[in-house]
Amino acid sequence: MNERIKSLRKYILDKKHHRYRRTPEELGINDLSVRFEKEKLSPVVRSSVCLSELLAKEEPVILEGEKIVFTRTITDIPDLYTPTEWETIKQNHYIHERGAVCNISPDYAYTIRNGFEVRKQEIQTRLKDELLTAEQKEFLNATYNCILALQSFIGRYADHALSIGETEIAETLQAVRTRGARSFREALQLLRILHFSIWESGNYHNTLGRFDQYMYPYYIQDIENGVLTEEEAFDLLEEFFLVCNKDSDLYPGMQQGDNGQSLVLGGRSLTGEYLFNNLSRMCLKASFELELIDPKINIRVDKDTPAEIYELGSQLTKIGLGFPQYSNDDIVIPGLIRKGYSKEDAVNYVVAACWEFIIPGVAMDIPNIDALSLIDCVKTCMDELKDCPDYETFYGLVEKEMSRRLDLICEKERNIYLIPAPMMSLLMDGTIERARDISEGSKYNNYGIHGTGLATAADSLAAIKKYYFEEHAVDCETWINAMKDNFSQEKELQHTLRTEAPKMGQDDDYVDLIAKDLLNSFDKVLDNRVNERGGIYRAGTGTAMYYIFHATELGATPDGRDAGEKIPANYSPSLFIKQKGPMSVIKSFTKPDLKKTINGGPLTLEFDQSVFRNEESVAKLGMLVRTFITLGGHQLQLNTVCKEKLLDAKKYPENHRNLIVRVWGWSGYFVELEECYQDHVINRIEFGL
Repeated sequence: MNERIKSLRKYILDKKHHRYRRTPEELGINDLSVRFEKEKLSPVVRSSVCLSELLAKEEPVILEGEKIVFTRTITDIPDLYTPTEWETIKQNHYIHERGAVCNISPDYAYTIRNGFEVRKQEIQTRLKDELLTAEQKEFLNATYNCILALQSFIGRYADHALSIGETEIAETLQAVRTRGARSFREALQLLRILHFSIWESGNYHNTLGRFDQYMYPYYIQDIENGVLTEEEAFDLLEEFFLVCNKDSDLYPGMQQGDNGQSLVLGGRSLTGEYLFNNLSRMCLKASFELELIDPKINIRVDKDTPAEIYELGSQLTKIGLGFPQYSNDDIVIPGLIRKGYSKEDAVNYVVAACWEFIIPGVAMDIPNIDALSLIDCVKTCMDELKDCPDYETFYGLVEKEMSRRLDLICEKERNIYLIPAPMMSLLMDGTIERARDISEGSKYNNYGIHGTGLATAADSLAAIKKYYFEEHAVDCETWINAMKDNFSQEKELQHTLRTEAPKMGQDDDYVDLIAKDLLNSFDKVLDNRVNERGGIYRAGTGTAMYYIFHATELGATPDGRDAGEKIPANYSPSLFIKQKGPMSVIKSFTKPDLKKTINGGPLTLEFDQSVFRNEESVAKLGMLVRTFITLGGHQLQLNTVCKEKLLDAKKYPENHRNLIVRVWGWSGYFVELEECYQDHVINRIEFGL
């Protein structure tokens, strides 16, 4: 890291650029919706005009030492609809999150390669079609106007650069204002502009996709032609990573850090070539040096991935970034094909904001539309336990309860409404040809459902099978009453359930195969369901923030867990199991057929910082990750923590401003998290190597 990058890093971490920020109220654009309603503007026109108004009010800011620019100065995106209009929409539609197109992966590469003038020509040519409807013409014009507004803003940035003597910045901006990128620097700058523009449009959690693939041609061209040295290219890459952190706190998420700025490295081509390249390595090195939460890095691997890649990734784990997250091509690609994705698209998959598997450019999937509490399905069926002659009958009731709840979820999400997104549409394949906004759908329109409390559910079923049906050690009434009373009068029973009953994560087939059954049932009861957009439903092992929500609402459970006690995040063991080490956990969690739960959701393991005392430990961790992949795991993320440091950070946050932890599918600064998320991280099991 050179002095220029060090200085920029400190400036951004100290949040000195926040002094340029202004609110929509300060700028007089907070009530755009009132004007839109009065003028009776259509939704797609509102979206286009709002972006134009925001870009016109954005103030060009160039920080000292910057080469890649664009800093967001407006803190919020104004509503497109008045409260009354929103109420009318909500009466007739299901609203997912904020109602915005989000959590998808744009096709940045096409526009970076061709430039804005080519895109404008494509739109103008399409507008000549006499068969277009008025609505189609309106969409195309809205998209065209987004480009005009963005070009105008780029021009103002270039003029500002010239006015302060930054001629190279001005030249770069003037170049990418019209044409496609011709150098690594231009490509990075244009990517920043595109990424900035869709966030400014209110479309959040947009990934950077297969960054090392679409950026590599520009990088290698400059290296081979002597335009850049390796060191100069690396400095530009580090700066781009810094840029991702400048205004990430303005991106909406459940918590600070939950902003969706992820990128994917490696993976294979359609012909089987492993695509990890020198730019991929540089991305890992840049993250290692910068030690920042963005961009979150995911590495695509498989059983034949060289050990070097795992060791490079483990270096990031060692310093406590909470990434990389690993995805197993040997499981994910066949799993996606099984769900109807073409082989070409499946091979090109990326990871969404957290872990969900999506396809760049062609998918309007909503991979986090809802969550099913697997443990609550088990708990609910306890009232019918006495009527069940055997375990198989009881398990059948659990499966029926899963189906019943999914019926309700699927029905609730009918008639979904998404705000039109003309700027985002520009970066999605086929929208200009179809003259149709991406909010109306794309090639893939699938929904993903998370499954929370899997380990707690499996542990509960194992206890019921063992102590009620096989050993007859506990009668039904005693067990149910104990749960209702939060085990206050049955401490011995609770102790047995918590410490002696089989637990997922201990490499015990007795409970692990029950977990396999649960995931198979989750997939089965979702199979053949079709959403209103013609898409399918995907079961997942992730939880998102629901691991907090569902635990809070959940009473005591058959595994001896207290009412309100935490359940594991994602695909992880109970927080109170007697651990036998990470290998036992890995063996347990690779027994299910994870091709069936292809919405994603990583096994999450925490390691104590003390284990990383030498390079040997880094190599051992790499071998552990490789074992997980070889055994058929689908996704893995690792956290390096120190409980004493976390507790001190809660007490003295001012001393730990830059302490990073993995939360559920993203890394954030520990001191910025709500206490419930902090406490969950603190209470997770820490493993050694």
